Amino acid sequence: MTIKLGVIADDFTGATDIAGFMVQNGWQVSQLLKVPDENTLIPHGVDAIVISLKSRSCPVEEAIENSLKCCRWLRYRVGCQQLFFKYCSTFDSTPEGNIGPVIDALMNELEIDLSLICPALPINGRTVVHGHLFVNGQLLNESGMQYHPVTPMKDANLLRLVEQQSKGQAGLVDLNCVRQGGESIRNRLDTLRCNGIRYAVVDAMMMEDLISIAQAASEMIFVTGGSGLGAALACYHTGLSFHAEYGISVSSIGKTPSIRGRKVVVLSGSCSAMTYQQVMEYKKFAPAIALDVGECINNPEYSSYLVDWVIRQPRQVLAPMLYATQSPEVYMLRRYFMDECVLFISIFIEDA
Repeated sequence: MTIKLGVIADDFTGATDIAGFMVQNGWQVSQLLKVPDENTLIPHGVDAIVISLKSRSCPVEEAIENSLKCCRWLRYRVGCQQLFFKYCSTFDSTPEGNIGPVIDALMNELEIDLSLICPALPINGRTVVHGHLFVNGQLLNESGMQYHPVTPMKDANLLRLVEQQSKGQAGLVDLNCVRQGGESIRNRLDTLRCNGIRYAVVDAMMMEDLISIAQAASEMIFVTGGSGLGAALACYHTGLSFHAEYGISVSSIGKTPSIRGRKVVVLSGSCSAMTYQQVMEYKKFAPAIALDVGECINNPEYSSYLVDWVIRQPRQVLAPMLYATQSPEVYMLRRYFMDECVLFISIFIEDA
C-alpha cells in the first residue's frame, strides 16, 4: 500500500490534531513522536504518517535539521507521495521563523519552486480572507495572539509574515478564485509560479473551500498549512462526502473507534483558554490527574506511577486523563514546562 501523505508537524498537539482530522475523513494514520532514523519501523497499511516534532520555538537551525531528517525519511525511505509541513492555524512564529526557514529548507530539499501556505481551519474559527488571518472573526493581531509570551503575532497579513521569514515573494490565491474550484486554483498557481512567486497564500472561509484547495493540491509534492487542509486531503482522496459544519466526512459523524480490548488515556497539554475549559469540564466526569512539573523533571519514578494509575482505572468509566493544562494566566509563566511534561508522558506510555 502506497503511503499518500507524510506530515512533519511542528508540535505534538498539532500532530495529533491533523492525525485525528484525517482519521475522521477515512484515512488510516500512524503518528510517530520523535525524529525517525534507519532503525525506525515503517508503519504498514496506513494512508498517512504524522511525525511530531518540537520545532515551533526551538533554534532555527535545530528546527531545520530535524525537519529535513523527517523529510528524507518520509520521502526516500518510506516513499510518501506527498509531504505536508503542518504548523498552527494561528501561524505562531517570530519575524525570524521558524515557519519560513523550515519551508525554505524543505522546498530546497525537494527541489520545488512553489508551495501552498494554507493555515485556515474554519471549523475552529481560523479563516483567511484577502490574505489576512482571522481568529473567530478578529484579525490575528487583535485576537489575543498579540500577547503570546513566546510568539506574539503583531500582524495578520500572511503574505507579509511569510516574506519576513523567508527568501522569496508571496502571492495570493483569493477567495473568488478558490470558490471557482480546483482548476481555477491550479491556473492561479501556474500564474504565480511564472511570475516568480514562491509562496501561494490561499484564502478559505469555510471548510468546503478546503476541498477545492485539496483538489488543486492533490498532485503537488509539497504543501504547508494547518490541520484543515489535512482533513480536506483525506476527504478528497477517499471520495467521502464532506460535512461542512463538522469538518469531517458524513459517514464518520457520531462514530468513535472501537476500544474493545484496549486501554485509552486522554492527554492534554495545551494551555489555551478553550482547552482549559474543556479539561475542567471533563474532569467532572472522569478520573484525572494534573501533572506535577517538578516530579516530571526530577523524579525518575513519576512516569511509572502515572502509568500504573492509568492502568488501574476501571473500563466502565470515561477514559482517565493526564493533563498539564493550566489557566492562560499560569500558562504565561509555565508554557515551556507544560509541553515538556506532556511529551515526556506521551513517549513513556507509547513505549510501555
